[in-house]
Amino acid sequence: MGGDVTTSAEPPAEDRTDDPAPPRRSYRWLKILAVATALLVLAFAGGVYYLYQRLDGNITTDTVTETELKVHASERPTAGPTSAENILLLGSDNRGDGNEKYGEDSGTQRSDTAILLHLAADRHSATAMSIPRDLMAHVPSCAKPNGGKTEPKLEQFNWAFQFGGAACTIRTVEDMTGIRIDHHLIVDFSGFKKIVNAINGVDVCLADPVHDTKAHLDLPAGRQTLNGEQALGYVRARHGFGDGSDTERMDRQQGFLGSLFSKVSSNGVLLNPTKVYPVLSAATSSLTADPGLDSLSELYGLARDIQKIPAGQLRFLTVPREQYTLDHNRDQLVQPAADQLFTALRDDIAVTVTPDGKSEGSDASDGSDSGKSGSTGTPSPGSTPTAGGKQATPPPTYRGRTADADICGKA
Repeated sequence: MGGDVTTSAEPPAEDRTDDPAPPRRSYRWLKILAVATALLVLAFAGGVYYLYQRLDGNITTDTVTETELKVHASERPTAGPTSAENILLLGSDNRGDGNEKYGEDSGTQRSDTAILLHLAADRHSATAMSIPRDLMAHVPSCAKPNGGKTEPKLEQFNWAFQFGGAACTIRTVEDMTGIRIDHHLIVDFSGFKKIVNAINGVDVCLADPVHDTKAHLDLPAGRQTLNGEQALGYVRARHGFGDGSDTERMDRQQGFLGSLFSKVSSNGVLLNPTKVYPVLSAATSSLTADPGLDSLSELYGLARDIQKIPAGQLRFLTVPREQYTLDHNRDQLVQPAADQLFTALRDDIAVTVTPDGKSEGSDASDGSDSGKSGSTGTPSPGSTPTAGGKQATPPPTYRGRTADADICGKA
């Protein structure tokens, strides 16, 4: 017939390999999404950086104290043999910056609260030792803020801060204890209130109602949560509570700090960004720190170290003291209990605290609850073998509390 004619037929659509290019509109949306994502990441990073810089810039660096301590470097104790740290916490009664209603401005600052915080080298325990404002201490010659120098003298402890500032206080503590102070932090009235308010208050327990107009307190008896204003009056007041002694005030301060620790540790403040920012903002804006603790990262690291310590291993106590023999309105150290405590902290040895200052199964007491009673203090019995096989007398049991103690004193 004329032969077969072969014609090429178009393959089915499903067999084609030359798919058309995606529409240009798809590329356009991908570009928009990528740009938007990049902008969001940059905005978030910029926001985080801004907040970090803001918090970091809130902290006041105490270069004056640093400079003065360098002048007296040869007189200071040597650093301890371990990575333990000793931080001096000072509460300033500066009457400026909104603090005027708490009393007249005498032209100088005083420190009614001084606590030596010892962090063990392994960071598994810590001891907070209160130093009474009325304790008689040897205060060295110190530089005055406005020029000149003070004369070395035996004076009540808070005289050092009033006339020589933080550097004089640090040198006085080091002379008294032989413990090298690694860092110091100063917080004023307003800052204290901000910190308490930032964590929505702190629980306390009152045996009796308190009505104290000077401390701005009007509180019922029992367990309750104090806001910043109330908390400040609670830790500062003397005459509206019990016998009005500084001993009782320090007990309240230690109980309050234990309750504060429990509040921060239990509700995940430091791990929750929405909770931690107000706390960090309050803390950084109210603190004066040495150059070793004047950054947000350093302070946050310190806070995390403290938070990790088991509540039962955070101990609060007051340096053993008794009535000063020449003035019953002043205190003096109880020996040998005080020196044994200083040695234990200096050598990073754990101390024991109980509510009554007595070791288990013993009637002996170290005298740290003597207040104005004139007790001489007796170390608890017992001894501990040393590496060389010799017997070393352990530090006595001290009157104090741990952070896990119930604020209302229940077992």
